[in-house]
Amino acid sequence: MGAKVLYPPDETAHLDAPACQDISEINSLMPADPLKDGNMPYILDALKIAVDSVGSMAPVSGAVVGPFTTASFLIGTDNLVRMTYKNPEAVHRLCQVSLETCLAYAKAMLDTGCSAGVTEPMSSSTIISPGQFKEFSYPYLKKLIEYIHSRNKRVTLHICGKTNRIWDMAVEAGADCLSIDNVVDLEKAKTVVGHKTMLMDNVNPSQIMLQGDACDVEKATIECVKKAYDNPKGYIAATGCSLPVDTPFANIHAMLDTVRRIGYPVNIENL
Repeated sequence: MGAKVLYPPDETAHLDAPACQDISEINSLMPADPLKDGNMPYILDALKIAVDSVGSMAPVSGAVVGPFTTASFLIGTDNLVRMTYKNPEAVHRLCQVSLETCLAYAKAMLDTGCSAGVTEPMSSSTIISPGQFKEFSYPYLKKLIEYIHSRNKRVTLHICGKTNRIWDMAVEAGADCLSIDNVVDLEKAKTVVGHKTMLMDNVNPSQIMLQGDACDVEKATIECVKKAYDNPKGYIAATGCSLPVDTPFANIHAMLDTVRRIGYPVNIENL
C-alpha cells in the first residue's frame, strides 16, 4: 500500500517507512490487491503448497494482520496513537482502507484452502487504552472476523502484551480462540473468558524457547497445561508470541513431544 518493508535474510520482515508521511496523504491510499501487490502473492503461493502437501494431515493457517495494526504501518505507530486523540476521523479512514485490504487478503488466503488467523499487536492495552480499542479497533476487527466466519472458518485472534482489560471485547468481536501473550495470567484468562472461548499459549518464546533447553520447554509446557487443561472451551498449548528466528528446532520438537506425551483427554495426575 506504499509502505517500505525490509526483508532481511536472517530476520523477519519489518517496516522501514510508513506509506504516508502526512495526514493529507491518507485519502490517496488504495486497498492492496493480494494477487499482485507486495509480497502477498508469494505468501499465497506458499500457503497453497502447504495445503496441497499436508492439508489432509494437519490444519494449515495463514495470518491476517488486523486493520488497526495495518493502519499503524500506513502512518507510523506514534502518529496513529496521537491521531486517536487529535484526529479520530483520520484514524477511522485509515482503519477503513486497512479493513478493505484485510478482507481482500483474507479472501485470497481462504481461497487457497487454508484457514486464517488474525493478529492485532497494536491493539494491545500496552499501547492503547481499552476505550481506544473499543472505538478504533473493535468495529473493524469484528467485520473482518465476521467475513472469515461467513466462509465457515474459525478464527484465532492474537493480541500481544497486556490484554486482560479487553478480553471480553475480543470475544465479542468473534474470536473462537484467544491467543494470549506470556505476560498474561493464563489462569485468570480461564476464569474471565474461558467459558466463552478457547485459549491458546503462553510459553515464553524468548526466555524459554530461545534461551532455554528441552527440559525448560517441557517444564513450561506442562505448567501451562496444568493451568488451562480444564478450560471449558478448550486449550491449545503454544508459545505466547512469535518465535525468534534463532529458536532451536530441538526446543520446538520438545514442546510438540511434550504435548503428545500428555495426550488428550488430560490426566492431571500424570502431570
